[in-house]
Parts: sequence; C-alpha cells; structure tokens
Amino acid sequence: MALSINEIKSGVTVLVDDIVYVCVDAQHVKPGKGAAFVRARLRDMKTNNIQEKTFRGEEKIEQAYVEERKLQYQYSSSGMFHFMDQENFEEIAITEDIIGDKAKLLQDNLEIMGYFFKGVALSVTLPNFIEFKIVETEPGFKGDSSKSGTKPAKVDTGATIQVPLFINVGDRIKVDTRTGGTYSERIN
Repeated sequence: MALSINEIKSGVTVLVDDIVYVCVDAQHVKPGKGAAFVRARLRDMKTNNIQEKTFRGEEKIEQAYVEERKLQYQYSSSGMFHFMDQENFEEIAITEDIIGDKAKLLQDNLEIMGYFFKGVALSVTLPNFIEFKIVETEPGFKGDSSKSGTKPAKVDTGATIQVPLFINVGDRIKVDTRTGGTYSERIN
C-alpha cells in the first residue's frame, strides 16, 4: 500500500529502494511558496544506520508491513542462532550478522522480539535488562564504592562486562542491553 507524505510519522515502516526503514522523526514543511514536503529521519532496520530523506508532495511511499514475533532463544551452531516462535512453536534460524553484538548476551530460553519483513529476519531486540551470574573476576575489597572504578568480569554466557570493584564471583548483576551490555546494578 502506498502512503502519501501526510501519513509519514514516527514509528511508520516504509520501503525505500528495497530497504525497510522505520521513521524516527518526521517534519512536515509547508513553505509559503511551493509544494509541501516531509523531511524524515529513517533508521534502516537491518543496520540501524540513520538517513535523512526528503519526500515531495506528489510522491507515494511504499509502506512495509513488518511482522513482530516473540521468540525464545534455543541454541547456536555454525554462525546460526536458533529460536522458537512463541505462537506456532516453529524453529527459526537467524544469521550471526543480524544478531550482531547481542549474541554475547543471549541466554538459554531468553525471550526476545524478532522483526520480519516477508518472512526474512530484519533485526532482534533483547529485553531492556537481563540478569547474569558472575563466574570469573578479581576479588573485591571491603570499602570499595561504586564510584571508585571498574574491573572486567566474565558472566555465565561468556561475555566480559565492566563491573564496580565490589562485585565478586557468584554475585548476580543486572545488565542494560540498550547500552550494549553495561552494568546496571547488583541483585541480592
């Protein structure tokens, strides 16, 4: 279905030059002289790159119907990550280039959101916070506060995360996935 420029707004997914974009921001401009146009900031759903595009009043933009599916992580093998669709229980394999840096934070049975266009995976989104157990780090010292520095710690998935000095082996921590896997807080 083709959209007019008046229908372009934040959150709308569009197909431009065979690439699926989600509109991050749209500014409708009606100059005193000439035709109206829309200046839109579009994020590529595969690469997360942001581009600015201008659409003129007479242009029709193709709407992309992106399907959102709840997936559960099962296992990985030879560059493929296998998930189970939570609705129809089908197994879905997603390539390593789509998962990207998020692979180090994937835990068994972790529920994520997958975004698909015409049956092809575009991207995945992890929960905002994930809990991990520290399996390897240097010992902490009494009196260290969270403001005094950080040290590397290995979590149960094998990822290395910078944590405050007071964190010890066996502690459970909460990690913020929106910032690439940074320490958020210790869990008792």
